[in-house]
Amino acid sequence: MQPSEFNEFRTLLAGVHDFYGRDLSDFGLSVWWQAMRPFDLAAVRDAMNRHVMNPDTGQYLPKPADVMRMFGGRTVDAAQQAWSKVDGAIRRVGTYRSVVFDDPLIHRVVADMGGWLSIGSRDEDAWPFVAKEFETRYRGYAMRNERPPYAPVLLGTSEAHNARNGFRCDPPTLIGDADRARAVMAGGTDGPLLGVSVAGALAGKAIKQLEAMEAGQ
Repeated sequence: MQPSEFNEFRTLLAGVHDFYGRDLSDFGLSVWWQAMRPFDLAAVRDAMNRHVMNPDTGQYLPKPADVMRMFGGRTVDAAQQAWSKVDGAIRRVGTYRSVVFDDPLIHRVVADMGGWLSIGSRDEDAWPFVAKEFETRYRGYAMRNERPPYAPVLLGTSEAHNARNGFRCDPPTLIGDADRARAVMAGGTDGPLLGVSVAGALAGKAIKQLEAMEAGQ
């Protein structure tokens, strides 16, 4: 959240406390603000609503940890959906053609894992481990609410070969919603992803954190 959204966040949190018949202290507001600042206000509001509607915990006033668990559940779903797109594209399209997904985070995670050709070269025995690594890296970015730079197109062998030899390249295959995929392609960067090595280290740290969270559930 941006500092300009503080008042809107305070109103949201005060409303939640009022719903449970509790007052919001200045100290409590400060703790909540520091805990929730890395996330979008819309995501915080959604997590609050889902906590209130949860039949197991909704009767209790939420704490930051409760909202974080809601974020975790949402990112699990998003990561699984993202991997389903990648898995389907590998099986239907393969790595011969270049592809553009309708989710820019897929492009970044694929780059962190070595690229489209590298993922597509893994054998079936390694596939469950590839899926787990992809989902955990994706969740790491999503949990930190990061929007890292990404390549506009995930290059297939055909385009890589043609570009190297000066031949014409066919347009990439759009995966998912076509309009969103075109927007992803337009928003990518053709320059080197200087943060890939750093992102990989951060994602590795996130893997351990997420596994620890899951073990504690």
